[in-house]
Amino acid sequence: MIVYEVNLLVQRKIESEYRAWLASHIREILTLPGFLGAEVFERIEPATGPDEFALCVHYQLRDDAALAIYFEQHAPRLRADGVARFGDGFRAERRVLRPSATY
Repeated sequence: MIVYEVNLLVQRKIESEYRAWLASHIREILTLPGFLGAEVFERIEPATGPDEFALCVHYQLRDDAALAIYFEQHAPRLRADGVARFGDGFRAERRVLRPSATY
């Protein structure tokens, strides 16, 4: 299993619209081959400024091959949609994680 993590810093002035779009965006991603599920976390620490909020999305994928297909065939279009809708109203940073131990 692979975890694809997307950290989002979003301006409060677009919060309602962004959260609604994000839910739809995640549902669309979960229809892609190899995506098993997703969780959205509200970041508590470090705290944000009063005019923004932070979210962290963890997508669970079956394997590296599914992630490679996502990056090659789907990510550019899906990322462009968010930028087209919200411009510089948000920032995203991404990481790919592989579990190494379970306790």
